[in-house]
Amino acid sequence: DDDTFSNVFCENSKKLINVHLFALAAKYYSLSNLGVCTPLEDVLEALRGDHQGTTGIKTDEFMNNKKSHEVQVMSELVDSIANYCGIKQVIDIGSGKGYLSSFLSMQYNLKVYGIDSSNTNTNGAHERNRKLKKHWRAYQSRGRANLKSQRLEKANDRPVESEIKCKAISEKPLNNDSSLQSQDQVTIQDLVPSCGFTEVATSETSKQTEVDLVTQTQSDESKLSEEVLAILNVLPADAVEVSSSSQCSCGELCEEERAQRKMASLKAKATKSSESNLYFPLTSCITAETELSDIITDLEDCMMVGLHTCGDLAANTLRIFTAKPEIKAVCSVGCCYHLLSEQFENQEDCPEEVWGFPMCQYLKDKGWCCGRNARMSACLALERVAVGQMLPTESLFYRAVLQVIIEEIYGVTKSERHVGKTFSKSSSFIDYVRRSLKKLELDDSKLPDSCIMDYHEKYKHRMNELEAFNMLKVVLAPCIEVLILLDRLCYLKEQDNIAWSGLVKLFDPVKSPRCYAVIALKKQSCF
Repeated sequence: DDDTFSNVFCENSKKLINVHLFALAAKYYSLSNLGVCTPLEDVLEALRGDHQGTTGIKTDEFMNNKKSHEVQVMSELVDSIANYCGIKQVIDIGSGKGYLSSFLSMQYNLKVYGIDSSNTNTNGAHERNRKLKKHWRAYQSRGRANLKSQRLEKANDRPVESEIKCKAISEKPLNNDSSLQSQDQVTIQDLVPSCGFTEVATSETSKQTEVDLVTQTQSDESKLSEEVLAILNVLPADAVEVSSSSQCSCGELCEEERAQRKMASLKAKATKSSESNLYFPLTSCITAETELSDIITDLEDCMMVGLHTCGDLAANTLRIFTAKPEIKAVCSVGCCYHLLSEQFENQEDCPEEVWGFPMCQYLKDKGWCCGRNARMSACLALERVAVGQMLPTESLFYRAVLQVIIEEIYGVTKSERHVGKTFSKSSSFIDYVRRSLKKLELDDSKLPDSCIMDYHEKYKHRMNELEAFNMLKVVLAPCIEVLILLDRLCYLKEQDNIAWSGLVKLFDPVKSPRCYAVIALKKQSCF
């Protein structure tokens, strides 16, 4: 309870006096220890029922390690949700260069609209499609090899006369009135921490096994064709050159053949116009008031997704989801908490303003505020530090001393401009300071090198203090992230049209520190 951690800070001075207890308290209140998350495996099992996920193109063919991990995991979940809800349209908010969007359309044949506020990112998405076009035959060949290997494995592992143990869901902790699936499948309401088992005995003759293998082969070939078509549909219209084995001139064709070819050409064009380009990159700034139908002319029943939506965009994604009846589900992974707007940060009386935090009525009633420093801390990656990826102490020290110089020499305490990633481009502390001053549009000519180095020497002995302070911030980071994520979850719990909502840990936090997704599905009556 709270009394356990009452001695972390001095009652009078409010200073930290027990670092060990501070670390224990931070761990106690982290998301992994609170027991409020739903395991990803349980979510997938409930969404799929007896159906298994598909295997196809590997994301590491055209993405880095981190992005590949994120896209592979999230796209599988998004596809399961889309199938569960019976929808084919996905809106990717803050889609960036289209990594998730293009993979959803290629691998799962979903119609994806990727919306990003940056024209540069939208153009980057088009460029990625151009590169995919260049390599599509290689992906096709690998996909065929993967399917062949899977068929052989299934043939070797197939039992002829054996008992097969099948999982069955035995508990129902989520009490929802509606059911979004038929009764013979596992539903989202059946999510459980642990599953019971039921034994089902089945027998097959070797003849039946052969028939099944033939059927499986045909199914796999059909599946491969669909995957190849999905790749082609993502690509621009000129992606593939169609070759013909018969090189007859038009003059040699009879009237009937000409009519048949004309009809086939018209059908091909109609199919191409309606099915090609399953991924559509769009440029638009999304707010809580955005009308998606103004951006997407053929908007239909769909789901919204966001992979590392920045600042207020994550909050606005949830607001749009709850407000628009055509959006049946949402899967949102936020990031950049330091860019969130806060209603009570500056004590501004703007009741009509839409803020990024807080979202839920409970924290609004409390007038809760994190503050920029706390939100900055929430962006830190404890798991990475825990495995030895230490904080960039030197760059943090440079930044701290720079701030002292700016305040004492130039009298500037606040600026709308940012230093950015200047450290990595600098050859020394002097070079760093001069580059930074230029970015901040401050005159560096009145500041000699000797003065800059005096500041460096003055504070150099305090670098260990700075490192210790930042380590405390890292330890506290998960607690602040919990507050922001639970605020979003509570907001969804307050809505009447939500059938189920939860927090799910999607990613390995070492690979991708912002690893938690806020997921929600609307009630059946909203379908």
